[in-house]
Amino acid sequence: MSYVVVEHGEGPFSRGLRRRRFIAAGVIAGVEAVLVLADLIPWWAAVLTAIAAVAIYVGWAREHTNPIVRSVAWVLGASQLVVVLVPVAIVLVGLLALVGVVVLALLALTVLLLDRR
Repeated sequence: MSYVVVEHGEGPFSRGLRRRRFIAAGVIAGVEAVLVLADLIPWWAAVLTAIAAVAIYVGWAREHTNPIVRSVAWVLGASQLVVVLVPVAIVLVGLLALVGVVVLALLALTVLLLDRR
C-alpha cells in the first residue's frame, strides 16, 4: 500500500503527475539543456522562458483550483530554471578544472625547483 496524500478534487492523472513531477521536470530540462548547449536554442531565450514560466507559476497557477494546472506549471517552471543553471554550472566546472590544473602545475614546479641534484 502506498502512502499518497489525496488532495480534494484530485484525479488519478493529476495525482500521478504530482508524484512524478521531478522526473518530468528533469526530462524536459535535460532535453532543453542539450538544445541550449548545442546552440540550437539561444541561452537568452531560455532565460526569458524561465522568467515567464516562474512568473506564471507564482502569479497565477500556484493558487489555481485545478491541480493539473498547478502541477504542469510547477514542472515547466522548475525545468526552465534547471535549464538556465546548466550553462552556469558548466562554466563553474570549467573554472574549477582550470584551477586544478594550475595547482598541479605549481606543485610540479615546486618539486622541480626543490630538487637538490
